[in-house]
Amino acid sequence: QVQLVESGGGLVQAGGSLRLSCAASASISTFETMTWYRQAAGEQREAAAIITSGGNTNYADSVKGRFTISTDNAKNTVYLQMNSLKPEDTAVYYCNANVLRVTGGRRVRDSYWGQGTQVTVSS
Repeated sequence: QVQLVESGGGLVQAGGSLRLSCAASASISTFETMTWYRQAAGEQREAAAIITSGGNTNYADSVKGRFTISTDNAKNTVYLQMNSLKPEDTAVYYCNANVLRVTGGRRVRDSYWGQGTQVTVSS
């Protein structure tokens, strides 16, 4: 079982920056992927940024060039640096980790979620 704890959310004016953190209870170097999702009120949850164990990253078009996902393996933490924030970035941001394991000769993917952190961008 892996626990994920997000922090760093808050209220910021448009154009400002925030850095979200997601601390994991296990070594993130073994995780297949870590993803920051976000869910605005009344909307579906969407993936904002993903990083693989190999360090490859991908971003939603809506955040590309403004958000950066990174990891600190020594701290077992993944970050989301958010710059040039817009009111439409307002959402609850969730950290997700996918972990592959082998059991009974089969590969199983476990998915873990944090509790979410609110980001509100005022215009």
